[in-house]
Amino acid sequence: MKISRLPLPLRALTLTFALATLVLAGCGGGGGKVPADAVAVVDGEEIAKSDYDALIGQAKKSYKNQKREFPKAGSQEFQTLKNQAVQFLVQREQFEQEASALDVEITDKQVDARLAQIQKQYFGGDKKKYEKQLAEQGLSEKQVRNDIRAQIISEKIFTEVTQKVKVTDKQIADYYDKNKAQYSQPQSREVRHILVKTRAQADDLSDQLKAGADFSGLAKKFSEDTGSKANGGKLTISKGQTVAPFDKEAFALKKNEISKPVKTEFGFHIIQPIGDVKEAKVTPLKEVEDSIRQQLAQTEKNEAMTKWVDDLKKDYEDKISYGRGFTPPPAATTGTTTTAETG
Repeated sequence: MKISRLPLPLRALTLTFALATLVLAGCGGGGGKVPADAVAVVDGEEIAKSDYDALIGQAKKSYKNQKREFPKAGSQEFQTLKNQAVQFLVQREQFEQEASALDVEITDKQVDARLAQIQKQYFGGDKKKYEKQLAEQGLSEKQVRNDIRAQIISEKIFTEVTQKVKVTDKQIADYYDKNKAQYSQPQSREVRHILVKTRAQADDLSDQLKAGADFSGLAKKFSEDTGSKANGGKLTISKGQTVAPFDKEAFALKKNEISKPVKTEFGFHIIQPIGDVKEAKVTPLKEVEDSIRQQLAQTEKNEAMTKWVDDLKKDYEDKISYGRGFTPPPAATTGTTTTAETG
């Protein structure tokens, strides 16, 4: 499992990491001395064991609430949990330090405002409901505020790192040309049909229709297609969407013409087009360029952030020392994948 500092609904608005994947396990080992009451030292800043204990305590509470047995010390699951907790704290400290380097400032007023937003959105501003949830999840007010601070730092760093990302009109046009198929709509047609299991029944219904029987009424009474039966067999199909025999007949028939029974893997169909064939079309670039711009911009921002995080990882390779029993295994990949979330 992954350690989540804030369970829903609190967790929903608090990011603990920085909008990208940071795999710290196996790095570090600066050789510095780590005090007995710390799990690691990150470029001179100690990470208190009490913070680690608080994380593990919250995880235990989460397991209990889910009626799951907490992993035993020494087990692989516990070791994974332990590594994630330590790497969470290491990463948070790194981002705290980098925020200063980027002149990113976080004030108590900003934290207060975000906390008030969370309380209003998820608890209707009811302080008692909020405090009850904290108690149920084993969270302290300090932990929540620390997480909110980490979220705001993540958001501001992301903004700082990606502020120069620009998407050109040429990039948008190139993307549109290369992916035109996804902006294309095939031929379509409104039809109605009756599906039955046997040819004998299909022939009988066909004879009734030739004699003037109501197509909609027969479909409602006899059709095996639960998706269209209730509305008299009506459905809108796109070219190539249905099984080949049905598709071929539905687009070949004239409007209002009734087919002979058509056999498919589902049974026997009687088909009647009730609309003309709508020709295939491609959505013009001008109608989708804004969405393409947003998509490309987000991709480029994520790539810029990933590069920044990779560079950060290299910068800290010799700046992290772990306490005894807290060094991550060399081959571990216990980093946490996070997602950008903007307000």
